[in-house]
Amino acid sequence: MLALYLLLWPVPVDPVAWQAPVDRGYVDPFSPNDSLTAATNISLGEFEAPEDATFGSDQRIYVTTRNGMIVRVQNRGISEYADVGGRPLGIEADRDGSLLVANSYLGIQRVTADREVVTLLDEIDGKPLNYANNLAVGQDGTIYFSVSSSKFGAEEYRGTYEAALLDILEHGGHGSVYAFNPGTGDVTCLLDGLNYANGVAISDDDSFILVSETGHYRIIKYWLAGENRGRHEVLIENLPGFPDNIKSGANGRFWIGFAAPRNRLIDQWSDKPLLRKMIQRLPASMRPRAEPLSHVIAINGGGDVLMNMHDPEARFPTLTGVLETRDNLYLTTLFGNQLPRIAKRDL
Repeated sequence: MLALYLLLWPVPVDPVAWQAPVDRGYVDPFSPNDSLTAATNISLGEFEAPEDATFGSDQRIYVTTRNGMIVRVQNRGISEYADVGGRPLGIEADRDGSLLVANSYLGIQRVTADREVVTLLDEIDGKPLNYANNLAVGQDGTIYFSVSSSKFGAEEYRGTYEAALLDILEHGGHGSVYAFNPGTGDVTCLLDGLNYANGVAISDDDSFILVSETGHYRIIKYWLAGENRGRHEVLIENLPGFPDNIKSGANGRFWIGFAAPRNRLIDQWSDKPLLRKMIQRLPASMRPRAEPLSHVIAINGGGDVLMNMHDPEARFPTLTGVLETRDNLYLTTLFGNQLPRIAKRDL
């Protein structure tokens, strides 16, 4: 009876065979260290899961949280800024002082300077935009954003984390990256067939964007200008963990957070779709889960690792990324109600 259940019980995933690269582990340039131990926590009180943050035109930090609230942070003071509803993930400040939000339940939103919440895009080609994840904005106002999965919608599958686990287990290439002109409403698909499209960041000169392909442990570079315009390439691959957000930093840096280390079982069974389907039939407590990890890196546009930062005690598990300001690094996370901060002078 158990064998029939494991073989036949219907589940939402239909895994695709692929070959995971051999995991080299945490070796140079990703070797463990204690660089993140200097971080201290800013309490967000009742607000949890600060997935992403941005630096506003008013010199304050704005953070997305699980309950749909954008929270404003000044020093260690916290205040409610705007209730955008749904589950906001990525956030960026636009040049006009407004905030742009990738809401995994509701689409692409703008929060104006007077805190009005406007939905800019909630469908593509007549289909609901059901898992917008991260975004970047160009100097001309173009919004580049990722859709993590067209199959496993965040709200439909009871949350972003739950939907992400399904999409990564299936490895069906349901992720995409789009360019959206909010003035005309035009939407152009730049990349598709990605395995959990995640972070998006744009270069200082608007010549390219970088995209995290979480399920494939790699970063993709898409050219927006120059002789390679419209082409893409793998910038860095076989990463030791699941890359999450990418955020543009100072001096051409791009910060990447790792939500979890790679899972040995998922890698070993990458070419065994039937076994991966059986995993989904197990009780939730027996399925592979994200292990605690505190790891972020900074790279340049050529894929060189410039900074590699760990906390050996994983005090900040499931880090999604880094917001770099003039004086500090702010670490964003999938869980908890703390926003870790490191003063650059302590590095």
